[in-house]
Amino acid sequence: MKYEEALQQLIKNALAEDIGSGDYSTLSSINENTQGKAVLKIKQDGVLAGMHVAETIFNHMQPNVVFTALKKDGDVMKYGEVAFEILANVHTILKCERLVLNSMQRMSGIATLTNKYVQKLADYHTKLLDTRKTTPNFRLLEKEAVKIGGGVNHRFGLYDMIMLKDNHIDYCGGIQEAIEKAYEYVHKNNLGLKIEVETRNIEDVKKVMQVGKIDRIMLDNFAPESIFEALKIIDGQYETEASGGINYDNIQSYAATGVDYISSGAIIHQAVSLDLSLKAAIIL
Repeated sequence: MKYEEALQQLIKNALAEDIGSGDYSTLSSINENTQGKAVLKIKQDGVLAGMHVAETIFNHMQPNVVFTALKKDGDVMKYGEVAFEILANVHTILKCERLVLNSMQRMSGIATLTNKYVQKLADYHTKLLDTRKTTPNFRLLEKEAVKIGGGVNHRFGLYDMIMLKDNHIDYCGGIQEAIEKAYEYVHKNNLGLKIEVETRNIEDVKKVMQVGKIDRIMLDNFAPESIFEALKIIDGQYETEASGGINYDNIQSYAATGVDYISSGAIIHQAVSLDLSLKAAIIL
């Protein structure tokens, strides 16, 4: 499913969850034809994310809204700034308010934390990857926020890449057996998927190099000195990814090894939502 199509589906489901049989607070107090203006106020410094999402939410509810963007996704935002103005039916504004805020606050928190990690990697070859450690039914926007913050999306789900992790390998009977079976499956079914395999020690790396037939080697829970050793064995033949035990404080020591990618679940699951508010404005 393409991004915009998936976004429309997410919005449809989220609005249905929130509105249910009706927004009775609004229905009971405001005439259905009342037009209004609102502004998105920034109440915390960070990296702004979710502008396109917000505009899409409003347009989903009312296609003729006037959405005026004063900032864009990826911009540095400062307390007191205004990100956008919206002119629409007041019922539209109030029905969409919480979904817009929930999405933008969460996305801005992720983009801000991701950007902090990315800045740590500025002087290195290494790129920052996200993971599948996401909120169910919100992965689309969490991974979009990672991109806005300067990170790189790893696989989106279980369907767009073969990743042989420790449990796959153990259930299959070994790292060599898992690779052979995965390689045969991909080619037999013409899937065109890349294959990544997780290694847990230097011996695993040596076994992978004997078999080949993969695209990327994950070095899981390797200390930086062990990554140096592994990269010598791999010798640039495959992409490499470091994972496990890597955080904001030690990420540069891993990047200094020359590994191609560092994956971090923390940039999503440890991100804290930033403070934004949607406030009614007087139409002059």
